[in-house]
Amino acid sequence: MPITIINQVNLYWEVLGSEGDPLVFVHGSWGDHDNWNQVTAELSKNFRVLTYDRRGHSKSERTPHQGSAEEDVSDLIALIENLNFSPAHIAGNSGGAAIVLKTAARRPDIFKTLVVHEPPLFGLLKNIEEAQPMLQVVEKRIAAVVDLIATSEYEQAARLFVETIAFGPGAWTGLSEHVKQTFIYNAPTFLDEIRDPENLELDPSRLNRFDKPALLTHGSESPPFFVMGLDIIAKALGNAQRFVFEAAGHVPHMSHPKQYIQNLQQFCGSHQQA
Repeated sequence: MPITIINQVNLYWEVLGSEGDPLVFVHGSWGDHDNWNQVTAELSKNFRVLTYDRRGHSKSERTPHQGSAEEDVSDLIALIENLNFSPAHIAGNSGGAAIVLKTAARRPDIFKTLVVHEPPLFGLLKNIEEAQPMLQVVEKRIAAVVDLIATSEYEQAARLFVETIAFGPGAWTGLSEHVKQTFIYNAPTFLDEIRDPENLELDPSRLNRFDKPALLTHGSESPPFFVMGLDIIAKALGNAQRFVFEAAGHVPHMSHPKQYIQNLQQFCGSHQQA
């Protein structure tokens, strides 16, 4: 499978489909391109679907230096341009959604549409009083996960992240062995991300010049601070639609793939090239 040197780093990528607009997926922390497997086959019937492992994740290269979200942004831009995938429908989940938004701020020209689900840009909420108690709980949970990673207890850290932050109590046992091993292997990269001071930050005014169609989504079962952050992002974009995945949480493409496919087909399909 293809591995391309992008910004001096080996990045693994896959493309499914040969017709239609480019559709690019950006995975969140801990995961990789396989997180999209339940939706890519169906979507590749109408789109050329690109998935890839972000630097430090799974089959892509893990560098020894402190990484940054801006490196991820540069990688996404360079990969899209290298594969001649611009302009593209670009969709991201969680940490990948944050990268997509930062990419939109830097290079709106490579987008046909933007789709993001629950970016953890907690810096947007620092002046919202009602969000603080919830964020303090999340910060404590993240700190507990980070402590385990720092002592190389990767499996315990992955399980704690899945059950207290990403999915919910008891979710770890329901994951496939492949997904579990992916989370365990990528644990050190999550520590690297947390140590990047800009990882959870975004100046919303940087999105003011983005004028392409945008779709901001959240799950009905997710913590309300995600909605608060999306409210701020929606005001900055000015051209954003909203959608709620009913009975879903932080990863609807994995928990509710049929609903996710339908949503993407409807939104991106309405902006397909003739």
